[in-house]
Amino acid sequence: MTRLLIAASGTGGHLFPALAVADCLDEGWQVRWLGVPDRLETQLVPERFRLITVQAGGLQGSGLRKLWQLLRLVAAGFRVRRLLKRERTQVVFTTGGYIAAPAILAARLCGIPAVLHEANAVPGRVTRLLARFCTAVAIGLPAASERIPGCRPLLTGMPVRSSFLNPQPLPDWVPTGEGPLLVVIGGSQGAVGLNRMVRAVLPELLEQGCRVVHLTGRNDPEVGQMQHPLLAERSFSDEIPGLLQHADLAVSRAGAGSLSELAVCGTPTILVPFPQAADQHQEANAACAAEVGGAVIVHQHAPEEPVLMQTIERLLGARLGRPQADPTLLPTMRRGMQHLAVQDADQRLMDLLQSLVA
Repeated sequence: MTRLLIAASGTGGHLFPALAVADCLDEGWQVRWLGVPDRLETQLVPERFRLITVQAGGLQGSGLRKLWQLLRLVAAGFRVRRLLKRERTQVVFTTGGYIAAPAILAARLCGIPAVLHEANAVPGRVTRLLARFCTAVAIGLPAASERIPGCRPLLTGMPVRSSFLNPQPLPDWVPTGEGPLLVVIGGSQGAVGLNRMVRAVLPELLEQGCRVVHLTGRNDPEVGQMQHPLLAERSFSDEIPGLLQHADLAVSRAGAGSLSELAVCGTPTILVPFPQAADQHQEANAACAAEVGGAVIVHQHAPEEPVLMQTIERLLGARLGRPQADPTLLPTMRRGMQHLAVQDADQRLMDLLQSLVA
């Protein structure tokens, strides 16, 4: 029995890749999961793996607040060290974020191999500081390779759930019709700025016969206010694989998790990077997709500005029956997105873990 500790916490971008890797492991692996209380892992992990939580967070603020947070991280590191010894852990895998700090440091103190996966094109603070203490560092996007000091990263791609890799049906609640299907993903926590941009263009798109699925996120205050037979507006859906596989075009933020799902589905996309993302990492992620021709970047703007509408009309023009439109745009973007995808990222990471305990 190979004993593995997975340290992943907070957002789907950290959790879902780790879950995809865990799903690849056979019965010869015993998995323990390290997380933080009151985060998303407390909902997703306990049904499948034993979850151990520690207090860990970012070093925001200044003075006494930052000192207190640093002391909590140090205390978490010693607790994780005791956990590794008690469980006789043989390898640690983390997807970054602040939970990675105590996991990496404890593994180093115990002489246990640690694998860090960095999903974004611009690595996070923990990755930049602690990657050199890991046995191996894997990256989801090639652009990250020059931004991690002290190591030579291995490009594995970003793991996605298996449902994204297999054909899925179009959900039966999607509006029917002959028009193109536009899927908007506002993010699990909501993306009010993006949602307002989209709502400003909906009346004209719906009038032209475009079918729209708008996933607003759970914290959007305006959900449900617009009604139309060609519009399906939901706060969340667990049928995103089917939506992306059948969409003519998507509009999305540029988080690493969303980008990898769009890539494996080959979905042409308008990416609207979150302007307040740390180190502008969504901007860098979006640039990776744009460089291979899979996406067009539209920066967040006031709802009354025409940029988003002009971009959608240009890309969907042929599907909307406009004679002057270029019918090659969407097929070209689809091939670009497929070029960015790594279909077997979970298997590559599993093989890396296996090589360290062989």
